[in-house]
Amino acid sequence: MMNLLTLRETSSDQIHYLLDTALSFVEIINRPVKKVPNLRGRVMVTLFYENSTRTRTSFEVAAKIMSAEAINVAIAQSSVSKGESLKDTLRTIQALKADCIVIRHSSSGTAQFAADHLQIPVINAGDGRHEHPTQGLLDMLTIQKHKGDLRGLKVAVVGDVAHSRVARSNIWGLTKMGASVTLVGPSTLMPHDVSELPVTLSTSLKQGLEGADVVNVLRLQTERQERGLLPSLREYSKLYGINSRTLRYAKPDALVLHPGPMNRGVEITADVADGLNGIHSAIEEQVSHGIAVRMAALYMLMSVPSSSVAQQMGDRI
Repeated sequence: MMNLLTLRETSSDQIHYLLDTALSFVEIINRPVKKVPNLRGRVMVTLFYENSTRTRTSFEVAAKIMSAEAINVAIAQSSVSKGESLKDTLRTIQALKADCIVIRHSSSGTAQFAADHLQIPVINAGDGRHEHPTQGLLDMLTIQKHKGDLRGLKVAVVGDVAHSRVARSNIWGLTKMGASVTLVGPSTLMPHDVSELPVTLSTSLKQGLEGADVVNVLRLQTERQERGLLPSLREYSKLYGINSRTLRYAKPDALVLHPGPMNRGVEITADVADGLNGIHSAIEEQVSHGIAVRMAALYMLMSVPSSSVAQQMGDRI
């Protein structure tokens, strides 16, 4: 792989490799001293045109654990504020000898645009409503840690699917690994191409959660929605909110996930989010697994084979 842009275009073998590599990195991030030399001398740049806490920070932590330099470009203080184009910004970062760019943008297809114009690896950290591949991978890693093999599991993805890049990465990643995916939510929050996706659709929360091994709750993205899609947040919460009562529709040991940030009291209640009263919530664990998955992605794309290093040293001598 030269880039990590989508899980739709990532093979099952590549997903296996990323998950296995991430699993080996979980042990590293739990050490008292979190430092390995895998990417010493390499430079990762994060270029985020949208706000982020978990994704940007975990990429930076992942790079630093592997001894790479992590540089964040603050868009508001960059030349973008002076009218510089995306293409010129990308080419400038490449000219500054970055070894990898991690990009987030509000427009779908931006990550592919970046990859088309650069000779260095690009990792998609979320592009519009398209995909968020590392989030999909960390969700799969979390499920795998709790449930073992992904094959044969039923995963219910609940909520605002139409505006969720996380949902699309989950759909493509999970189905390639043998899980089945059911999308649950009002028809107004389902993507227009839902009939072309390898999923089952349910507008009933009870039916959609029936027999679910995993319940992945999506944030209600009011900032991306058009008006008129929902009568009110209160009605949405009543019909599709995940709480201790509605969670009983799923299997007793169902695992609860949420990509964050959460709207507590809207799509999920506090007791479910915090894993109280025997509820199996892995939301904080997802955040930790995000570091391991992003370490795996950076390692895959930025590591220099030993033969290449030897050749470079020979050329210098």
